[in-house]
Amino acid sequence: MTNPKIALYPGTFDPITNGHLDIIKRACDLFDEVIVAVADSRDKKPMFTLNERVRMVKASVEELANVRVVGFDNLTVDLAASLEAKIIIRGLRAVSDFEYELQLGYLNNSLDKSLETVYLMPNLKHAFVSSSIVRNLLKFNGRTDHLLPEAVQAIIGEMRSCTLQ
Repeated sequence: MTNPKIALYPGTFDPITNGHLDIIKRACDLFDEVIVAVADSRDKKPMFTLNERVRMVKASVEELANVRVVGFDNLTVDLAASLEAKIIIRGLRAVSDFEYELQLGYLNNSLDKSLETVYLMPNLKHAFVSSSIVRNLLKFNGRTDHLLPEAVQAIIGEMRSCTLQ
């Protein structure tokens, strides 16, 4: 029996968007297991707490059999090693993402030579969607139902206000 292909999809997911979900679904077709790793990312001052973001991701992927969700606050390469993941998934929306993502991929590989980074593009209809755009809309009570998974929209709707820090 061959070793399962375990891929790690790390990110802040503040909040998870339809673009992120599209990448996760594509990854499910390529790998035996996809672990979505929600970064604490306190330095980014996320709108939602780590627990809220993990809850949103879990709600978004609950129908995907080969997806697991974890929160983390350490180096991605250390998390990958602890989970026996040899592949890191990164999303590319536009050329502007490429340079940063390429540097990150090289950095991770310099720290762990066994890690490979796979870059996936979301469907074109999600290419403009980013968590920062969604957060800006949420601040002004703008419409986000076309940008977020239905489960995430419901969770945010339950909140009295976003957890701005």
